Amino acid sequence: MEWREQVAREKRAAYRDDDYWGRPVPSFGDPTARLLVMGLAPAAHGANRTGRMFTGDRSGDWLYRALHRAGFANQAESIDRNDGLELRDVLISAAVRCAPPANKPTPGEREACGPWLRAELDLMQDIRAIVVLGNFAYVQTLRILQASGIEVPRPRVPFGHGVEVSLPGYTLLCSYHPSQQNTFTGKLTEEMFDAIWSRARALIEA
Repeated sequence: MEWREQVAREKRAAYRDDDYWGRPVPSFGDPTARLLVMGLAPAAHGANRTGRMFTGDRSGDWLYRALHRAGFANQAESIDRNDGLELRDVLISAAVRCAPPANKPTPGEREACGPWLRAELDLMQDIRAIVVLGNFAYVQTLRILQASGIEVPRPRVPFGHGVEVSLPGYTLLCSYHPSQQNTFTGKLTEEMFDAIWSRARALIEA
């Protein structure tokens, strides 16, 4: 929390005139969605600045372009909270709601955010599939679902791009996170990412 607020005070030079959000970032999207997207945590100068999940950074550029191509978003850009972006049949959340140093949440942060995520999942009665972006989101989603009384596989199915895990009431679909570490190196390509959203569409409409 202290680091999140420090970033909001000090700002990045490119955004020195921006009024940083600097607080926990709420989920964004369609409250009646059948598809939930679970990210890692708000980026320090992305969602922590703009106040909206995956907004104002390179990861968000990738995510919303892909959602737009798949018909889940009305536009391909996500610049700020007032840019007119609307999501259809998808809600975007995160395993941790505050920007962590170096994008690496601590176990304490994970545990602190867990009850909020569990409450959100309890409220989302129409969710049929969950796309988890990266291993951290995958493991935390399984933890939360298990805490809600849902039986999860033991041993845990290893994370991998395109891996699917069938659970009572849900299908988890794993994707590499659209971070620059993955997109700049070619570990995640746009074709690979598009395949995730095509499969997600098939899962919620099955």
